[in-house]
This record gives sequence, C-alpha cells and structure tokens, in this order.
Amino acid sequence: MSFNIKISERKIKMAFDRLIENIVKTQNPSVVGLDPKLDYVPEYIKEKKFKKYGKTLKGAAKAIWEFNKTIIDEIHDICPAIKPQAAYYEMYGYEGVKTLYKTIQYAKEKGMFVMTDGKRNDIGATMEAYATAHLGLTDVGGELVEAFGADALTVNGYLGSDGINPLLDQCRKYDKGIFVLVKTSNKSSGELQDLMGKYGYSGVGAVVGATYPEQLAEMRKALPHTFFLVPGYGAQGGGAEGVSKAFDDHGLGAIVNSSRGVMCAYKKEDNCDEHDFAKAARREVIRMKEDIISYLPKVTLE
Repeated sequence: MSFNIKISERKIKMAFDRLIENIVKTQNPSVVGLDPKLDYVPEYIKEKKFKKYGKTLKGAAKAIWEFNKTIIDEIHDICPAIKPQAAYYEMYGYEGVKTLYKTIQYAKEKGMFVMTDGKRNDIGATMEAYATAHLGLTDVGGELVEAFGADALTVNGYLGSDGINPLLDQCRKYDKGIFVLVKTSNKSSGELQDLMGKYGYSGVGAVVGATYPEQLAEMRKALPHTFFLVPGYGAQGGGAEGVSKAFDDHGLGAIVNSSRGVMCAYKKEDNCDEHDFAKAARREVIRMKEDIISYLPKVTLE
C-alpha cells in the first residue's frame, strides 16, 4: 500500500499536518514510544555509563540518552514520530529531565514529529505554565526561550475547558497540537475541534486505546476531524486489525504507538546480540508498519 496526498488549499498548516506529512513520507502510521526503564537498556551501555558516572541518577540518565539516541538514529527514516513518556525521565530527577529535552531536540533535528506523553491536567496559571513549558516559549527577562519544544502534548481533559483553553492558546500561537485523553464521545467535544488543519484534522487529538476496537470505530465515527493517538498495540494486546478501526475511509486520522515492543525487541529475537538493540528496534518498526498497513486502504486525500 502506498500513501498519496493531494494538498488542499482550503486550510492552514498545523501540527498534525506535519505529522500526516511524516506519515506519508515514511509510509508508516506508527509511533515509537520512548519510555525507557533502565531494565530496557543493554548491559554494555549501563556498564559503560556506571563506570564513568557511578550508579547514580546521572549515570542512569546518560545510559538512557545513549539508548534513545541510537534508536532514533536507526528508525528516523522509517518512522514518523516518537512519544517519550515524561514520567520515565522525571524518575531520574533533573538528569532525567535533561535527557528528555535532549531526546526531543535530537528527534526533531532528525525530522521526526515529537509528542510528549505528559497527561498534564490543571487550570488557570498552572496549566498555562505546563503549556508554555512543553509547547510554547518561556519569557526569560524579555527573551523567549524554548524549554522542551515538543510538537504535541498529551493532556487530561477531566477539568474541562478551563484546563484545555490555556493549551489551545499555545497551539494557535506556535502551531502545536494536543492529544486529549478520551474514551467516549460527548456533546461538548465540538469545543475542541475549532482548529482545523489543511488535511481536515483539528489541532486537538484524542488518545483512544487499541484494546477496545469497537469503541475505536465508534469514536472515529463520532469525531471525524480528530486525530487519534492509539496506544496499546502489541505488548498490551491490541492488534493491527483492531487498530485499523481508528483510521478514516482514506486510511488517515490515526497513529499507533508501540513502546516496549520496539525498545525491547532485541530481548525477544533469537540470538540477537544486545549491541544490535537498535537494529532489532528497526526490524520491529518495519514489522509493525507492514502489519498495520495491511489492513488499511490506499491513502488519498482530495
């Protein structure tokens, strides 16, 4: 299956348009979740970093950074995006947060779309601070500085529009996107769909699990202009046939995440040397891509 897009002139270009273009470029509607527990990192990397920095938070963060960088080097040409989960970096303190920043920036340098999985949730000035940190620019004495620089952020919409509006301000200002945690559709969902990109999707996406294919189909029907981030493929039980229900009739509108399945692929392959962990990750990305697109129609967008 090949992806072909005719660019519409009716819309402005937004964050998810960049993601869609990356999907078309790589012919791959999947995203690699970089949620690196130290257990996932090959022993030779940990031994090297612990020898230099000790068994410290810095040593752990340095090992994770080498692990992430090597995987990005191996997959950036075949995968459109990464999704680092913030908690896996925050657990290593400020050294881990530095690694999160370096991971985001390096992936963007390689042309990848980056969605930070932070599931932030608050209102007012606090949510404005979250939005500025992850999607916007921080004012430092009159100078605007990028703190993390992700292209999109996952958020929890439990507090309603008071928690979403500060994020939308940053999305409008800097052409960024958000994925809102949802499970069922509701009448107020239109509040989140007023930002429309040129490919027909708004700047606000939805997180919908792969393990509930019937609900995926219902959500796709109810939210035709909402881009879906679909976790749960592979290790959590979601299959390609099920996740195919997240896509629209043109084979667009969703991106499927795999974290452990990619990062730990080298542990599952027979006779795979741990030094080849990134090549194993690449093979798993290719396998995942071929599995998913086998259930999708040829992608065209008038």
